[in-house]
Amino acid sequence: MRSDFAFVGRLFRSGSLGFCSAFVCVSGGFWWAAQPLAVAADESSDGVYLDPEQAGPEYPFQGEFVGVLEADGNNWGVQAIALGNGQYQVIGLPGGLPGDGYRPGTSRKEALGSRQGDVVRAEGDTFKVELSSDHVSVFGLDGQLYGKLARVHRQSPTLGAQPPEGAVVLFDGSTADNFENGRLVQGDLLLSDCTSRQAFGDHTLHIEFRTPFKPLARGQARGNSGVYIQARYEIQVLDSFGLEARDNHSGGIYQVAAPRVNMSYPPLSWQTYDVDFTAARYNDQGEKVANARITVRHNGVLIHEDLELPQHTPGRDSEGPSDGPLYLQGHGNPVVFRNIWVIPR
Repeated sequence: MRSDFAFVGRLFRSGSLGFCSAFVCVSGGFWWAAQPLAVAADESSDGVYLDPEQAGPEYPFQGEFVGVLEADGNNWGVQAIALGNGQYQVIGLPGGLPGDGYRPGTSRKEALGSRQGDVVRAEGDTFKVELSSDHVSVFGLDGQLYGKLARVHRQSPTLGAQPPEGAVVLFDGSTADNFENGRLVQGDLLLSDCTSRQAFGDHTLHIEFRTPFKPLARGQARGNSGVYIQARYEIQVLDSFGLEARDNHSGGIYQVAAPRVNMSYPPLSWQTYDVDFTAARYNDQGEKVANARITVRHNGVLIHEDLELPQHTPGRDSEGPSDGPLYLQGHGNPVVFRNIWVIPR
């Protein structure tokens, strides 16, 4: 995957409407934007946090906010991303948060800010933003308050889903014996870089995962892993919080399809994939006669529906007529998993 999580701020001239909202200043004003800046992924970046309670002073300011701005009467979502050294990327989303009001493809408003004491401040040409640990305040330069957006802590509706009768429980926190190279960490979590001992054909999968908080890291170094169905087809796992949906971001099928919407929660949040998979079909001569197909829900939101998989994705096994195991990719990142079960079909 390419590295595209570094940003640099620049000013853009905006349109000619008559007011300034949270992240776009109009009537000839300016708004802060941020452009991707290519940097090398740094697997050895300092500052790797595995516990929200011990994630350092920058973590409390990162997260999601939502509310109505009185200046335009519209609902807005905000995602604040920690970039290390007190720097933050602030994303404004008209309509609300991804999966809850924001329409993918709608223009995002972006700003760079820095932490100053107990607030993060970002300033455009005709507005200011102040972000605290529990809300975002948006002001005009004259100090007029345009509105406040409250912090929210979203949780997947399938988090903690219990395996139904007939399900194969691959991991329940008690043992890693169902995985080759399976390792328990933090007491009852499964570390990435392991393969299920059991193979599957058509099946439904539930899996929960958590990426680390690595504010100084970029690109693939920022919590990279992958859920490989049949060890052949990768659903990306990455700290993609706040990014636009791409095939090499979380929820993407690498080199096949971007998710409909980037449903990534902030790092150190528990997230879910719920997958319905139909294996590729082969004739008696071993020739493929039908491609595999997949439906994926990320944190309860449909991101791929009956998607055709024309080929295996790079990094593990090639396609074939046999069943295949579940592979949880390792990239040297401490990505962990829990509550993994499969319903064979």
